[in-house]
Amino acid sequence: MAVHTSGQSVAKAAEPNRARGRRRDSAAAPGKLRRALSTHWYAWAMVAPVVIVIGVIIGYPLVRGVYLSLTDANERNVERSIGVNQLPATYEFVGLDNYADALSGDQFLGTLGWTLVWTVSCVAVTFGLGLALANILNRRIAGRSFYRMVLVLPWAVPGFVSVFAWRFLYNEDNGLLNKILAGGGIDAVPWLNDPMMAKISVIAVNVWLGVPFMMVALLGGLQSIPGELYEAAEMDGASAWQRFRHITMPGLRSVSTTVILLSTIWTFNMFPVIFLLTRGGPGEATQILVTQAYKFSFEISPRDFAQSSTWGVLILVLLMLFAAVYQRVLRKQGETW
Repeated sequence: MAVHTSGQSVAKAAEPNRARGRRRDSAAAPGKLRRALSTHWYAWAMVAPVVIVIGVIIGYPLVRGVYLSLTDANERNVERSIGVNQLPATYEFVGLDNYADALSGDQFLGTLGWTLVWTVSCVAVTFGLGLALANILNRRIAGRSFYRMVLVLPWAVPGFVSVFAWRFLYNEDNGLLNKILAGGGIDAVPWLNDPMMAKISVIAVNVWLGVPFMMVALLGGLQSIPGELYEAAEMDGASAWQRFRHITMPGLRSVSTTVILLSTIWTFNMFPVIFLLTRGGPGEATQILVTQAYKFSFEISPRDFAQSSTWGVLILVLLMLFAAVYQRVLRKQGETW
């Protein structure tokens, strides 16, 4: 009984100490923040404009888009002006109905399927070609500087100019590609008018635009691998494939993981190639998620702002999930990213 009473007394005596400790911790946090602000006020002052601009340019549209995705906003019920008359907004809050409609409908799932095929195909082919070209240009060959300049050229040309040039080449009647085929006695190919050929054509254009970035990034990674490793492996009798597998690929792992992630995000949202080359056609054959979201807001009548916002939020969620899974896989493999 005495022991029990003594234990209760100790617990009661400790409670004020714990409370004081919590108060000290809560008071210490603002104190640390004040010290950081007073010590590094110049850095905070330099960063503040950037944070404010990012908040205005990215934060507000993002919050606004999420809000609109929870409503039935369209061209007819948003706030608008007709002459001198100002009509108020009459759209209503509908909760998650737009998300349920999108995820349960065939249009979103069908477009998502082609978007995934488009993304995986472009990234895989771009990475393979970029890696091959980087290995070639990493060797001492005649005219290496000239080849580097030529291969980087598609990256230097503005994207829309490149896409318009390819659209001219793909023209079924007067395009250069079909004229070359006609010279060999081959019938004209409907590059952009046949669904399957249109898909192949847009993938080819995006690969052509993406290879220079991939090549330059991987070439930098190759040049950071010590040459002594290759010399030692060659002296030990390792074949070219064994040197590539056990030295080149592990040496490029950190670079590869970054460029694959960036290329995946860029390709998933590659609006210019699809929009300027085919506008999602023929029919809806080459429509990806981002071009379909644009179509909801600017092409159909009445323009469906709620559905467009819903698709935009879903695109953001999908990319965030991909980045999270990608990071987890890399962490399991011992990579830090």
